[in-house]
Amino acid sequence: MPVECAQDGGALTISIVGRFDFEMVQEFRTAYADKDASSYVIDMRGTEHMDSSALGMLLNMRKSLGEAANISIINCRPQIKKILTISRFDKKFKIE
Repeated sequence: MPVECAQDGGALTISIVGRFDFEMVQEFRTAYADKDASSYVIDMRGTEHMDSSALGMLLNMRKSLGEAANISIINCRPQIKKILTISRFDKKFKIE
């Protein structure tokens, strides 16, 4: 399963393994939809590839949860962090 979820107290961690692409749209949405969490963490430690549809999924998550939601993206590989930075996602998400 490429998307794994774990809720620790109020934080929901979504771990993405392998390719973060269009094939994961429904699974990614299900991971955070209708969850009551104080913060959301997207762990990309196991993410090998990310395409433009993944960027769209992240933006949809932001829109769905609202601008006030605390969403962090952590453990990015250098090439993925570069994509996020170039796309100015550091303005909408906390990237570590």
